[in-house]
Amino acid sequence: MSRRLAENPMAPPTAGGQSCVEEGAMTDIGNSQPAIQVLEAQPDKKDLDKKNDRVAEFEVRAKSPLRKLQHFLHANPTAVPAIVLFLGIAAFGFIVGSRFLSSFNLSLIIQQVTIIGVIGVAQTLIVITAGIDLSVGAIMVLCSVIMGKLAVTAGLPAPLALLIGIAAGGGCGAMNGVLVTRLKLPPFIVTLGTWSIFFALNLWYSASETIRSQDVAKAAPFLQVLGTPVDIVGARFTYGSFFMLALVGLIWFVLNRTAFGRHLYAVGDDPDAARLAGIRTGRVLFTVYVTAGVICALGAWALIGRIGSISPQAGQTANLDSITAVVVGGASLFGGRGSIVGTLVGALIVGVFRNGLALSGVDVLWQEFTVGWLIIIAVALDQWIRKVSA
Repeated sequence: MSRRLAENPMAPPTAGGQSCVEEGAMTDIGNSQPAIQVLEAQPDKKDLDKKNDRVAEFEVRAKSPLRKLQHFLHANPTAVPAIVLFLGIAAFGFIVGSRFLSSFNLSLIIQQVTIIGVIGVAQTLIVITAGIDLSVGAIMVLCSVIMGKLAVTAGLPAPLALLIGIAAGGGCGAMNGVLVTRLKLPPFIVTLGTWSIFFALNLWYSASETIRSQDVAKAAPFLQVLGTPVDIVGARFTYGSFFMLALVGLIWFVLNRTAFGRHLYAVGDDPDAARLAGIRTGRVLFTVYVTAGVICALGAWALIGRIGSISPQAGQTANLDSITAVVVGGASLFGGRGSIVGTLVGALIVGVFRNGLALSGVDVLWQEFTVGWLIIIAVALDQWIRKVSA
């Protein structure tokens, strides 16, 4: 057989011949010594079982109570604001007493946060997409001036003036959306610029003149309808308060029960992954900014009902107040996490602290000092909670 292989190395062994590979070794033709080991020894089944056991022990790790709390707060962003609101009411109820806990005062707090709550809804939609809108207050005031000038000065029917004002709000939001989605500019810079633009247009169109409450009531009472008081068991609410709650309920449904809401969170959490998943991120962002502009116009309607008159200088702190409500309410400035209910609770927290400190005799300066610390603590807590996903 050796002579045959020497003549034709590729020839297979004869039927009666002996194979050159025996028991896992390849035999050298010249010296009949094993050259290369082809097969390796199979691992013992017991060793495999031990390895599997070690992997299982490595994967199962007990969570500390602090880690469990971190995961709970990450999954329930409104938990902390709700606890802070409850503790704030309890604390001021103990310090101030019945004056704070009276039904009239508590309903007054809800009236005071109506504008912040409505504008905060618009701000929440932007923040969830990892953006920020510094122009919401300017859009609101500009739309209120448009409604008032058309209804009171130009004599248009109040409902028509309201619709034009809402369309103007949508147009302002569309301008922000185009600059963010088409030109790829940072939302902070875009809205900082449009805030100055809208404020300048507001002063130009209004001629820096205020339309008195009496004139609005005479020419366009429909614009003041959200300021109509409603007394319920010693508490006084307004239609604007119920309007705010209805708006919160509607946006909550959109965010939690529709595909658009899921797309919104996906874009805010990871826009690249959302794009790869088939979500049109540009369209989602543009729709969000237009919707925010429309909500700001609705806030303008609520603003007219709240103060009665139409002033180009109203709502100067609406931008920062809306951001405060959103951040204190548990939304993340990095996007992908937030809740409309949390924003409402955040607005109530700000209202409770300001009202309670005022009834306690604390100067307005220190009220703003306290609200500033609330914002810092809320952002620091958000940073800690976000470490869960790191």
